[in-house]
This record gives sequence, structure tokens and C-alpha cells, in this order.
Amino acid sequence: MDAYMSLISDVGFPVIVTLYLLHRIEAKLDGVIESIQRLSEQLAADWRAE
Repeated sequence: MDAYMSLISDVGFPVIVTLYLLHRIEAKLDGVIESIQRLSEQLAADWRAE
């Protein structure tokens, strides 16, 4: 049982930090994806206007 407690205390913090960072990166990636989609739509509209 002591081995499990040691493992949780050693690994728990890095796991929490990793999950937090992945959550933040996911939100930023959603913004990048949205920007790329708007850019392609804008380029298509500009190309049709010429």
C-alpha cells in the first residue's frame, strides 16, 4: 500500500499539470482551426470576386 501512495504522490502532480496544459492547448487549437476555416472561406470569396 505504501508503494501505491508513493507512486500517486510522485506521479500525481505531473499528471495534473499535463492535463491542465492539454486543456489549454485544446482551446488554442480550436481557435487556430476556426481561423484557418475563415481564411479559406475569405480566400475563396476574394478569388471569386476577381
